[in-house]
Amino acid sequence: MECTTPGGWGQEYEEGSLGATYLGLKDQRAKRGIRYALAPLLIVMTLAKLCGEDKPKAMAEWVSLRSDMLKALLKLPWKRMPHASTYRRVMQQGVDVTQLEQEAGKYVSTMSPAASEQLSLDGKTLRGTIPTGETQGVHVLAVQEVTKNLVLAQREVGVKENDISAAPRLMGQVDVEGKVVSGDAMQTQRALSAQIVENGGEYLWIVKEHQPTLRMDIATLFMSQGTPGTPTDFRTARTLDKGHGRIAQRRLTASSALNDDLDWPYVGQVLKMERESYDCRTQHTRSEIVYGRTSLPAAKAEAARLMALVRNHWSIENGLHDRRDVTFQEDACRMQSRTAAQVLAVLNNVTIGVIRHLGWNNAAEARRFFAARIGEALSHILCCPS
Repeated sequence: MECTTPGGWGQEYEEGSLGATYLGLKDQRAKRGIRYALAPLLIVMTLAKLCGEDKPKAMAEWVSLRSDMLKALLKLPWKRMPHASTYRRVMQQGVDVTQLEQEAGKYVSTMSPAASEQLSLDGKTLRGTIPTGETQGVHVLAVQEVTKNLVLAQREVGVKENDISAAPRLMGQVDVEGKVVSGDAMQTQRALSAQIVENGGEYLWIVKEHQPTLRMDIATLFMSQGTPGTPTDFRTARTLDKGHGRIAQRRLTASSALNDDLDWPYVGQVLKMERESYDCRTQHTRSEIVYGRTSLPAAKAEAARLMALVRNHWSIENGLHDRRDVTFQEDACRMQSRTAAQVLAVLNNVTIGVIRHLGWNNAAEARRFFAARIGEALSHILCCPS
């Protein structure tokens, strides 16, 4: 369905599109003196990102150099295009970050395939917000759909909280029924585990050194494998991958022997994942062992499925973090305003979501493609995802 947008500009948009999402946001600026409506500003910023620009100054220059084209395509009444300082002020003062994160998550959720079974919970510090000489900056926690690396929900972890306290509220924004939620040790907690299972989902948590007793209990079980009088329900899966000059072997072993002994809600299995990577060029071998636990019982998840779930969780590093940090230069973008940094992070998530939804695995290649096809890029912002 198409309708004419309010706010003093004449562009038509499609219900359910990203443009419509931006139109629904509350503009927090005082009405007096506003020259540029919020929605078209966010649209041209997203368009600039989709076409390869990342920092506010670069986005402003990109938009200005295409002034006539964008005025015609978007039916903008602007006499001149906004200065970079306008974008910064809008990100600092004009956007309710919580509303933007929620509405962006809803929009991205329309791209998520119904068949996808796994969500990944992970935190990330926006390094461009760390003041010189300090170690702390804006830290955000995100829920990602692992098949297409779509961020379904994201929120800042406040100064006086951490991933553990923020995770239950974030997961409350996401439908987990029929999904497996995976996470690293920092997200592991009893309340969140129970919340996920009682809402119809399953959890898969990695156990690390900050839970030494639990980690030792699981490690001791697997060290006893094969000795007389120990449990015999160990189930194992193996993989061997070759590529990029490396040979990687993985072995996952799972057991239900600790289900009655672990003081943890709804535990169904514990697991041990062994990884060995051989670099053919340097002839060096790197080994690693990780432990975990899951609410999935053996009847629902054999060792091969658990291995796939663990590997899918690790994909968030390559699928989302690397794209944001390398392709979108998120960590290199210095932002003094915490609010502006979060807005840019959301725009990065949305832009990556559009790219992945359109079938591109290489985000840099996609951005070069759209830089030469601006009208096509704009259509993906103003039209509902198909």
